[in-house]
Amino acid sequence: MSMLTPPGMGGKYRIKGNKYPRMRRPRRRGRLVVLAVASAAVLGVGGWGTWQLVDVFTGGGTKASAAGGGTDCAARTKASPSPSAEPLPEPRAITVNVLNATTRSGLAKKTADELKKRGFKIGDVGNAPKQYDKKVKGTGVLLGPTSALDTALPVLGAQLPGAERRTEAARKGAAVDLVIGDGFKELAKKPDADRALTKLATPEPAPSSKKGC
Repeated sequence: MSMLTPPGMGGKYRIKGNKYPRMRRPRRRGRLVVLAVASAAVLGVGGWGTWQLVDVFTGGGTKASAAGGGTDCAARTKASPSPSAEPLPEPRAITVNVLNATTRSGLAKKTADELKKRGFKIGDVGNAPKQYDKKVKGTGVLLGPTSALDTALPVLGAQLPGAERRTEAARKGAAVDLVIGDGFKELAKKPDADRALTKLATPEPAPSSKKGC
């Protein structure tokens, strides 16, 4: 019996030779493979998340913004320009009938002469028809066809601020009427009327409904 054999053990447990047997742990290849795959997955997810953060903070989302609703204000403006207003007619393209609804004589002719100096074409000059005669309490009434509401009437209205504007659907022709009322004193001063016309021709743009522009 070898001296390496523990006391009391013999037979098949007897250790032969003069060296201890080399004890090896059983190999666990399956567990190692699983651990390797899991580590690779964790590293991959972490790397992808880091790349996303870098992309966000360095402005890499431009492509996404361009594809969605994040385009800049200039692009939105070009895509949907504001509709341009119809140009106003010049005074020389407007024919005005000057009618006096007051008891003061000479107002119609005097007013017509001043409007002619300012470039308007003058039509009829005289007393107002019965439906308006001595019935206009304000400075005056401006009458015209429906098409004159946003064209000729605003231009004529710049000469007589405060005058009431009315349209008649059945009215024929493009001429408009200026009916002088009891509150009339004189037409607006020409410089004031010219400034009013300039403002009409170049209205202020409407504020944008989109924030951040």
